Amino acid sequence: MRDITKPAQRDTVLVVDDSPDSLSLVTDALASAGVTVLVALDGRSALGMLDEVTPDIVLMDAVMPGLDGFETCRMLKQRHDLPVIFMTGLSETEHIVRGMEVGGVDYITKPVTPDELLARMRVHLTNARRTSSARAALDASGRHMLAVNAAGTILWSTPQASHLLEECLREDRLLIEDQTLTLAEWLERCLQAAGGPAVTVPDAEARVEARLIGQLAEDEYLLSLSRKRDVPPELLLSERLGLTQRQAEVLYWIANGKANRDIALILDMSPRTVNKHLEQIFLKLGVENRTSAAVIGLNAMH
Repeated sequence: MRDITKPAQRDTVLVVDDSPDSLSLVTDALASAGVTVLVALDGRSALGMLDEVTPDIVLMDAVMPGLDGFETCRMLKQRHDLPVIFMTGLSETEHIVRGMEVGGVDYITKPVTPDELLARMRVHLTNARRTSSARAALDASGRHMLAVNAAGTILWSTPQASHLLEECLREDRLLIEDQTLTLAEWLERCLQAAGGPAVTVPDAEARVEARLIGQLAEDEYLLSLSRKRDVPPELLLSERLGLTQRQAEVLYWIANGKANRDIALILDMSPRTVNKHLEQIFLKLGVENRTSAAVIGLNAMH
């Protein structure tokens, strides 16, 4: 019987190095491990190659004529989210720190030991794929999520978050209360606020709020965006869920955890009337209990 299983996907590695001896050692080791190898002899060539093809990982020499490896990595990370491992004879702490600051994930001193290089590559490839899978899941979920560094620079975002931010930008600036800020300045403020009040950005119909969800890595923070219209939440429920005004009011308080007797007091109606409205809400929303209705209500208000 013919084997119809798909062949295992080969990892693709871009090696950026101007040293023939180093290139020969590294490329031979990678080829023996079944890896597809791309080669660039300088930083400019590497950046140009990345416009045409996307490898899984980059091995970068730090010392090269013209554009050195540190600057090449910094420019690369502005356009591509790829793990970069530095390979260099520079072993001082300041060089290692600089490599990490420009976006490197690891630092191997020359002469390179092939087995060590392959082991470290596998670790970073696994981590990169886990991160990629998590981001793909966020993209598919329709969530407005983005990751930024401490300076407010966007590292990645879901398509929904990118679209929402584009709507808010006016000539590359955001109008916040009586002042204008760049996007990076606003995101930096959101990080500084942490668990405090979110910074709001008015647009034509709504405000967009950003809240810090948590820290993903040493200099990578996850933010969640939400659009909030300047209208009462009950009106949002009525418009978005097709409810009457009274039904929307009941659902609003259900979503806020109130019991039927409390809702009756708040809305000045009898508990029996609250139950009647709740029956109609369940029917319109296609749910069977107040918990499911509350979840739908909370989502509709955000």
